Amino acid sequence: MIAFIQVISKTFTKRILDSGKDLLPIIVVIALFQTLVLGQPIPDLAGILTGTFLVLMGLTFFIAGLELALFPIGEGMAHSFARKGSLFWLLTFSFCLGFSTTVAEPALIAVAKEAASIASDAGLLKPGAEEQSSYALGLRLSVAVAVGLSILIGILRILRGWPISRLIIGGYVTVLIMTLFAPREIVGIAFDSGGVTTSTVTVPLVTALGVGLASAIRGRDPMIDGFGLIAFASLLPMIFVMGYGILLFGPSL
Repeated sequence: MIAFIQVISKTFTKRILDSGKDLLPIIVVIALFQTLVLGQPIPDLAGILTGTFLVLMGLTFFIAGLELALFPIGEGMAHSFARKGSLFWLLTFSFCLGFSTTVAEPALIAVAKEAASIASDAGLLKPGAEEQSSYALGLRLSVAVAVGLSILIGILRILRGWPISRLIIGGYVTVLIMTLFAPREIVGIAFDSGGVTTSTVTVPLVTALGVGLASAIRGRDPMIDGFGLIAFASLLPMIFVMGYGILLFGPSL
């Protein structure tokens, strides 16, 4: 029992030290600019130190959770789907995974709410909380559907061996073309939506799913074919949000 506790303690201490190394550059940059550039003492030092400690512990537990749960779950499910041999259920799971983790993403909810408020102030929406709520919900659903489809397309790419370069280039060409027709008020939101979709839960699960699937399929290289799903999850929302803006406000000609 004592030996087990010592092993756990040693492992946990190592994780904390690793997390501290990751946080150290951020702390150094903030401290240097606060004291040397701004020339001001750090306000509420006790509160900041407490918050830093909580971040350190949270990051440590989060990384441990990824390694112990999310990565094994993703890879295990990928292997199970590969053995089952059901393309329908694999694609259905891929879409549902992308949709469900995105529609509840806090960053996306915040961006959609802020975008609705700005659109209302600019006169693009009728005044009222109901109009803003409907607009924000439409943005969230557009992004969630886009992420679901992007994971589905990424899984198909792994299964069929499609080159990722052609899909990415074709997608960004589509994005550039749509910026010519999408309302100016929606373009910036669309590009930001591509960044806020990849949450802390979606990324490890999707990455593990792709790597596990590429490992389970004969002729696929996990290093070459297993990665790239997150790129689609960032690309497709830009297309869908601009399409949502064109449908809602009309094309910008």
